Amino acid sequence: MRLFAGLGNPGPAYAGHRHNVGFMALDAIHAAHGFPAWRERFQGLASEGRLEGVRVLLLKPMTFMNESGRSVGAALAFLKLAPEALTVFHDELDLPPFKVKVRTGGGAAGHNGLRSIIAHVGPEFERVRIGIGHPGDRERVTPHVLGNWAKAEAGPLAALLADIAALAPLLAAGEPLRFMNDLALRQGQAG
Repeated sequence: MRLFAGLGNPGPAYAGHRHNVGFMALDAIHAAHGFPAWRERFQGLASEGRLEGVRVLLLKPMTFMNESGRSVGAALAFLKLAPEALTVFHDELDLPPFKVKVRTGGGAAGHNGLRSIIAHVGPEFERVRIGIGHPGDRERVTPHVLGNWAKAEAGPLAALLADIAALAPLLAAGEPLRFMNDLALRQGQAG
């Protein structure tokens, strides 16, 4: 079994924020693969289904970003899963918009959601880093991250989320490199 956690902040005021792209990715996977309705579990919204034969629990922590680890840690403990069974989908300032990289382990790189998860379960989990781009000036980082995607970004964002959802079974099967390569091909990017 795998746990896919998407990071974001709960509530309609935050729904369109770049910081919520982890929630958006899980919503896309949920819809594309016919998972059952979300229900409240583990201080979050959860839905369990299968991605090509692999049981996967989708989890959107409702604790606000800075406390994401409470929800993720509770789900891992209940399911008796090691951190290696965890994949976290999150926004990444240090990648250009719509570029995606997958890696396991490492630090939080200033991301409070990752910092919280690391504090609760350790650093050895898989991260799907979804690029939101850097505004170029440290003073503008917070408004950028907590700002809505621009109207011009709606099409590329929808296409990216659909591709992430279509290729999610590769992550469930433990094939992150193939996921990244296939995603880059679909997005027309050089790997």
